[in-house]
Amino acid sequence: MTTPFHHEPGAAPPPQCPAHNLGTGPGGLRRLYGPEAENDPAGLYDKLRAEHGTVAPVLLHGDVPAWLVLGHSENLHLTRTPSQFSRDSRRWRALQDGSVAPDHPLAPIFTWQPVCVFADGAKHERQRGAVTDSMERIDTRGVRRHINRFSNRLVNDFSEKGSADLVTQFADHLPMMVMCAIFGMPEEYDERLVQAARDMTRGTETAVASNAYIVSVLTRLVERRRAEPAPDFASWLVEHPATMTDIEVVEHLRLILIAAYESTANLIANVLRMVLTDPRFRARLSGGHMTVPEAVEQTLWDEPPFTAVFGRWAVGDTELGGQQIKAGDALLVGIAPANTDPTVRPDLTANMEGNRAHLAFSGGPHECPGQDIGRAIADVGVDALLMRLPDLELGVPESELHWVGNIMSRHLVELPVKFAPSPQQKLDSDPLSVMARAVRPSGDWEISSPARPVPEPAHSLAGTQPAHAPGAAPQPRQAPAPADAPAPAPVAPAPVAPAPGAAVVPQQRRPAAPARLWQAVSRWWNGY
Repeated sequence: MTTPFHHEPGAAPPPQCPAHNLGTGPGGLRRLYGPEAENDPAGLYDKLRAEHGTVAPVLLHGDVPAWLVLGHSENLHLTRTPSQFSRDSRRWRALQDGSVAPDHPLAPIFTWQPVCVFADGAKHERQRGAVTDSMERIDTRGVRRHINRFSNRLVNDFSEKGSADLVTQFADHLPMMVMCAIFGMPEEYDERLVQAARDMTRGTETAVASNAYIVSVLTRLVERRRAEPAPDFASWLVEHPATMTDIEVVEHLRLILIAAYESTANLIANVLRMVLTDPRFRARLSGGHMTVPEAVEQTLWDEPPFTAVFGRWAVGDTELGGQQIKAGDALLVGIAPANTDPTVRPDLTANMEGNRAHLAFSGGPHECPGQDIGRAIADVGVDALLMRLPDLELGVPESELHWVGNIMSRHLVELPVKFAPSPQQKLDSDPLSVMARAVRPSGDWEISSPARPVPEPAHSLAGTQPAHAPGAAPQPRQAPAPADAPAPAPVAPAPVAPAPGAAVVPQQRRPAAPARLWQAVSRWWNGY
């Protein structure tokens, strides 16, 4: 089979031509943008699958040709084989021949930057290692307490009114509040930053300007952290032994901020929509037959926050899903269609709780390194909202809900709700900037039996962490636990006076203590 990309790029209709509103373009190829793609992406995926199989030719903005990978196994091969499908966008033939201009609406997504997402091999390992090492220093429990506080702060803004829009007043803001705190720039959080992050992935005329604004914010942060390090994510990247340049640090912060914000905001909105519109979903959640983390995982299958990821570029001529891929062709990781691939999911109504074989966070060496933080924001945020407002109801008929889509995501525009007005909740005043794992003196805690040592990963650079950072003291590593699992609590050899506001763990349990202890630990874990 020959490549279907036989039309001339210049043959595309002018931007304002009515032909752009049609679902097909030159060569009869279907557009991955426009009304059909935005309003019914699942229907478009079904048409593409029926016409072309597991890999389909499509058109991007400006009728630029690309391949959309629809099959689950084909997507796994695409993401796990960088020797065939590179992340370096400079390989794109359309860029080399000038078919795609530097000011293309998708430029903020595909323009090469010195970051791990556009790198392969040793360079990817160096940059990705700096990111993952820095993420390991985040205090997950501390972040969850901040998430709970931020959630309640947002709920306080509308709890007394009896109505709200959970997208614009909750889901769109919570991830940005958390990420600004983790990065070490809580003062930068505002409506403009939220809107710029949302705009730059939509392929709009203002996307390039929105990207420039975010870069300027992060550049100021990196300059400040070079001069005044602090216990935050930006400082850890700046001082990591990988010795990244300021440009590399800024671009990695931008990458993480946008990916975390867009995916988590969409995930929260999608979970809440399922809770409000699916009676079985709500009943199982309310009846204790489903936990919030399980609800999040089910949503990652049914409504993944990213529908596709652009892109991969063919290193040479190859074959994928029966299609002949030419060197320099662009490919998209089809997350949403892969999650509904009939081969792996013949019954779309089947319960997928606890099954993490979905591709919501992509796969291979470029799989999202911050997915556990995203899950935590969604888990804690949704749980805090439902605890505050247990009688939430959808404020409009479900048929009136609508989405705005692009090649990467499908964003729920509004989620109006109504509920019984409730008073505001008093919030604690812990410092928002402390997100690092605390360092305990070696003599403060004892354990009942020796812990089996876990060897350091070969790429670990923990021993050369900056001295100012809270996580700098050497300490044994443990195997990573799931994002929603509590960390094991050490046992003190003697009673220790608790810090103000900390949960008190009894040294010895009385017959009725286990239930009380579990309740106390659960409330402490969630930040209550």
